[in-house]
Amino acid sequence: MKKIHLLILSALLTVGANRALAQNPQDEITVITEDGTEDIIDVPEGMLLEADSLLNLYNSQTYLREEDCNYRDVNPEFPREVYVERLRRIPSRMELPYNDVVRKFIDRYTNKLRRSVSYMLGASNFYMPIFEEALEAYGLPLELKYLPVIESALHPSVTSHAGASGLWQFMVQTGKNYGLEVNSLVDERRDPIKSSYAAAQYLRDLYKIFGDWNLVIAAYNCGPATINKAMHRANGATDYWQIYRYLPRETQGYVPAFIAANYVMTYYCDHNICPMRSDLPVKSDTIMVNRDVHFKQIASVTGISIEELRTLNPQYRRDLVNGYTKPSAIRMPQMYISAFIDNEDSVYAYDASRLLTKRSEVEVADAPAAPQAAPRNNYAQNSRHGYSQNSRHGRKQYAETSRRSHGKNARYGKQVARKERGSKRGRRRAERTQSVTVQNGQTLTQLARKHGTTVDKLRKLNGIKGDNIRAGKALRVK
Repeated sequence: MKKIHLLILSALLTVGANRALAQNPQDEITVITEDGTEDIIDVPEGMLLEADSLLNLYNSQTYLREEDCNYRDVNPEFPREVYVERLRRIPSRMELPYNDVVRKFIDRYTNKLRRSVSYMLGASNFYMPIFEEALEAYGLPLELKYLPVIESALHPSVTSHAGASGLWQFMVQTGKNYGLEVNSLVDERRDPIKSSYAAAQYLRDLYKIFGDWNLVIAAYNCGPATINKAMHRANGATDYWQIYRYLPRETQGYVPAFIAANYVMTYYCDHNICPMRSDLPVKSDTIMVNRDVHFKQIASVTGISIEELRTLNPQYRRDLVNGYTKPSAIRMPQMYISAFIDNEDSVYAYDASRLLTKRSEVEVADAPAAPQAAPRNNYAQNSRHGYSQNSRHGRKQYAETSRRSHGKNARYGKQVARKERGSKRGRRRAERTQSVTVQNGQTLTQLARKHGTTVDKLRKLNGIKGDNIRAGKALRVK
């Protein structure tokens, strides 16, 4: 293989706190081969997210803090043989080879991305146990737990310029193919647990196709069809480094970045990178709800903060848990779960008219009555035309005008009368109709007795076949 010299040309892209991944042109690496030709490699988007945006996350501000390791903030230089030997010592099922491409990605992590690595080392205490459990469940190499390091920099709700989201950066359709729900209210690609199991299943399926972990990782980045095309163009070669030149620019850097992530997350101390200290969050659990509930309702009644709810439940995109669609889980610290259970009715009732604005039933308004037409002053109009009602010509003209006007007014009067009769009938129907909102625990029998009617009439009025009625539903009782 030709010896490759890498030159990093562009500065690291600036990304504001709380913003998605890069929206400016991506960082590029120019690869200059021995024959003088240039290849452009795109840096994976997870390596473009600045440390400031990571440190503004709720978990970072609440559970992570800077640690003084008494390290000099200097990245020492090591000879090639040291990197080769260290990669060989990493206990892995996967091949983690060294070359100059890998070295340049290691240099990027240990120089420009030092603060990001410090954050990721601290945040790994939150996420690595989840990743390892999912990978172990599918019998996959545990070193794959570092894929989210290059995919998302362990930012749980980041979205790429292409629309991939979450720690594992699933595209919408791929996520749905592996059982992740994505709609206007819910995005389970952001759920650390569900997305980790979906990613493990996807990686297992890719290995069934290619049987080589480097190709699996490359296919995770660009899709299996692109890898098949590259192998075909490389005359059937099945080695990642042999089809390297036929891959997209980002995929050319993807496997080297993955190897570099394994290296830096293992040998950070040798590069004077101090991990942030993490205090593990208090133990949390889930509660199932079968009614819609807004985060502000939960926070206002139980005392939990909105930010903590969002952090523990990143799958809910609009702070709304859609329990009416299906029983839905809300994760909270145990102390707040107890408060929720003890005050459940108060939670659902709190400011519901403002926070839960979707109406389940609406009435169509009656047509407004036509305005009463002002009487026409024919005499004044005739006078303006230069004749009076008393002249012979004026009497003739006035009579003709009055006849036409009377006919028009008569027809208009009939139309108004019909509309008024219809409006009165609508008002009488509205007066006869009465609706109530079902309260918790109420039955059809109780409602019928309270409003002087029968259960059969209530069923007929509301199209109910059985005896079950839902709290919060509006029922006609007359």
